[in-house]
Amino acid sequence: MLTPPDSLPPALLAERFGLHSLEYVPVGWGSHHWTGVDAAGATWFVTADALSPRLSAALEAAAAVGLDFVVAPVAGPVRINDRWCAALYPYLSGQSFAFGDWPSSEHRDAVRDMLIRLHTAPVPAVAGVDDLAITHRDALAGGFVTAGPYTDRAAALITDHAAVIRALLARYDDLVAGADRSRDVLTHGEPHPGNTMRTATGWKLIDWETALVAPPERDLWLLGGEHSAWSAATGMTVVPAMLILYRLRWIINDLCVDLHRFRRPHAGTVEDAESWKLLHRNVVAGVPAALEFTDG
Repeated sequence: MLTPPDSLPPALLAERFGLHSLEYVPVGWGSHHWTGVDAAGATWFVTADALSPRLSAALEAAAAVGLDFVVAPVAGPVRINDRWCAALYPYLSGQSFAFGDWPSSEHRDAVRDMLIRLHTAPVPAVAGVDDLAITHRDALAGGFVTAGPYTDRAAALITDHAAVIRALLARYDDLVAGADRSRDVLTHGEPHPGNTMRTATGWKLIDWETALVAPPERDLWLLGGEHSAWSAATGMTVVPAMLILYRLRWIINDLCVDLHRFRRPHAGTVEDAESWKLLHRNVVAGVPAALEFTDG
């Protein structure tokens, strides 16, 4: 996120984890991040998210799976106040990447190899299970009451594109009804370049807040390309319909998160402006493109 939340004073984080010199880091989209230094002079990374049982289960599963490329918290997530929880991570030095296309085939292959190990690892008992539901789906049904500068324009956008959005939801529901859950594994959920790092000790997969037990296509659709090497290593066959399901689920989820934001009181912050850009782009271009998916 681009700015720190007013409802989470840095002093609370510093006290909870025994840190000082906390500095906000405006990276990523969803979690808030800080760096801090402990009494011994070591640097640490702190993330904060809205309180959520699913988040706690995801991070506990990441810690329990025991794979060397998994960057799991060393403490937390712990409740900070009535709205936020936070986790403490070792500070990693290395090369970071942005969301988008794979910078190289080597990079994609490295992530594929990490996913092979993840998808063939024993599933931790603490892990949550993907129920394929869409959080805040009701936001797509309309009924907007002005709550800030973006509410009315968001409502108009959804109304103007209601038919194509209904078609997208109907296609998703059809795919859910036929979903194959016999091959569920522990998945990361968002294994794109922005959630990877190249360090002195090898490639790492970061940001495990989305980890869930789910069909492997939850990860594979973001990996892209062909999946013969993954299939040969795991002994599983990729199901094209599940690749489509998770492609659609990604954009529907983004729509609902942004619409939910604008149905609540908001003041027009830089995060609101960015969310509006994402919502507009997804509705105008992303939804029609998603409906063109015919195979994996």
